Amino acid sequence: MDLENFHLAPFYDLDQKWAIVTAGTKDKFNAMTISWGGFGTIWNKPVATIYIKPNRYTYEFLETNEYYTISFYDLKYKKDLAILGSKSGRDSNKLSLIKLTPNFLENGISFQEAKLTIVCRKIYFQDMDIENIDNHSIPQSEIDRFYKKEPIHRMYIGEVINIIDNRK
Repeated sequence: MDLENFHLAPFYDLDQKWAIVTAGTKDKFNAMTISWGGFGTIWNKPVATIYIKPNRYTYEFLETNEYYTISFYDLKYKKDLAILGSKSGRDSNKLSLIKLTPNFLENGISFQEAKLTIVCRKIYFQDMDIENIDNHSIPQSEIDRFYKKEPIHRMYIGEVINIIDNRK
């Protein structure tokens, strides 16, 4: 893992291009699109942080597995990412609706078409607290949009244990 030469534009790559988080085992896994997350350092470890609501099917896999991956794709796969973000693997075989091929790694699952895969080992999680959202920074209408009818996100912090970079 070459952290010194690793470069990512997280504000653009997550927010505009999106990514896929995948967790589970070769026999049973789920993937979903994410646009919330971050990268940094905590406890002297390189980390990736993601946010998942407990009503999402992927949440179950994050809860019961030690590893997860975050993978990034060319824009030509944006429709596939939209499907992974809007369909539930609990209700259907959404993988049959996309053109991505699962890639089973030593510690996680990604897709062969990924330009970049970050493999993480879960080291911390915590539910966000709606009472701690600053209403001066985040308008109540925005809070209501995300949480009036759905549960609040759980934050997962994962130590980055591998980076598979196919962007070259």
